[in-house]
Amino acid sequence: MSVSKEDVYYVANLARLQLNDSEAEGLQKDMNNILGYIETLNELDTSDVEPLEHVTEVISTEFRKDEAKEPLSHEDALKNAPDADSDYFRVPRVIE
Repeated sequence: MSVSKEDVYYVANLARLQLNDSEAEGLQKDMNNILGYIETLNELDTSDVEPLEHVTEVISTEFRKDEAKEPLSHEDALKNAPDADSDYFRVPRVIE
């Protein structure tokens, strides 16, 4: 399988990218190199390899204890707010 220039322009259009001819040629070459590498990997015999959940060995799966703690006070919660109004964060209006 190889990537054509039309494929590159199609993917660029989906990503809302505007490419010139030299950029499209470069991406075409890069995409074909990636597909060639994947084809090389597909040639490997992986029938005796067990599927992995993690690439590296997971050392610990311990989680912290779920303990109830005192909630933050309003003052502490709003301490680093860029703008606050008594008990609330002030944010720019998004919907009019």
